[in-house]
Amino acid sequence: MGDASRPELEPHDGGREAGGIDSEMIRYYAARAGEYDDWYLRRGRNSHGSTSDAAWRADLEAAADWLGSRPFGGDIVELAAGTGWWSPLLARCGKLTILDAAPEPLSLARARLAAAGLDVEARVRDVWAEPDRSVNGLFCGFWISHVDRARLAEFLGIVARWLVPGGLFAFIDSRRDPESGARGHRPPENDVQMRRLDDGSTYQVRKIYYEPADLASALERAGFSDVDVSTTARFFVLGSARLR
Repeated sequence: MGDASRPELEPHDGGREAGGIDSEMIRYYAARAGEYDDWYLRRGRNSHGSTSDAAWRADLEAAADWLGSRPFGGDIVELAAGTGWWSPLLARCGKLTILDAAPEPLSLARARLAAAGLDVEARVRDVWAEPDRSVNGLFCGFWISHVDRARLAEFLGIVARWLVPGGLFAFIDSRRDPESGARGHRPPENDVQMRRLDDGSTYQVRKIYYEPADLASALERAGFSDVDVSTTARFFVLGSARLR
């Protein structure tokens, strides 16, 4: 992370250049940690009026119901856990470890889980790091849309190496919708979006709205079966599969 006051990331694959958009995304989510949940809660710049906000809340509830219905159990890892919005659901299903490249949102996730009386392991760790063990389940929320198209197969390969045979992978991610993000954010250009925080600072973030059929095909090519990729009414993509 380049700052001696912050925990070092666990080693990654070494294949990425230092700096660049991957590092900028980590800085962005570190800086955004305190306002991230405003997006989920449709507060401030994330509100788009009563009709849109009601549709968002309905989709968010549908996504939570969907995730709660996934048959997670045993040892579970959540990659890019952020502020831990989905973590309590997972922690009630098994032994959860939450991982994120930025310590700032991870500290908020710890507090969320502690407030719910849930004990989990939380570690600062690069999502591209090779797995350190095999687990029964893996989840990531709003991460796949940050994966470069050229590296999607690579990422799904890492997911596969996390899982035991028959292990469950699930994800929730974004559909393209002009009222999904904060007001004033332009759509991505060439898979890169400029994001502004409440303090006016700006960051470049990779954002790719993968089509459900493309994600399903990628999962099948990566060695997964029982592939199911669907959408909520408007805002989210929901996917699950089992490692063959």
